[in-house]
Amino acid sequence: MQEKENIDVAKLILPNGILDYFILKDLIQTDKFIHLHLEEKNLPPLEYKNEKLTSKGFLDEIKVQDFPIRGKEVYLLIKRRRWYNTSTGSYVCRNWELVANGTRMTNDFAFFLKIISRHKTS
Repeated sequence: MQEKENIDVAKLILPNGILDYFILKDLIQTDKFIHLHLEEKNLPPLEYKNEKLTSKGFLDEIKVQDFPIRGKEVYLLIKRRRWYNTSTGSYVCRNWELVANGTRMTNDFAFFLKIISRHKTS
């Protein structure tokens, strides 16, 4: 399947808004499951817009089960990005609770944000 087709399929499967923050890196389908590999875009969090941030890779991948499709289990494999704040000498990640606060979103997207917010950074 070509990249454009993967993105079109992902838009049908994923909650609205996820692709604003994540890139679909891979879509793997077998007779039993669908795996959607998502990687957070290198868009620094707005709360750090006045800070100098440098992307420093990703946190450990998390696996979130989503609604089944056509009898197949669906999993989102999510890689969240982290940045190094050169002003403070600390690492930061996007605060998904802030993203959710005051935005209009679907219930599915709100649920998605709630799930990934549970995975705290170390």
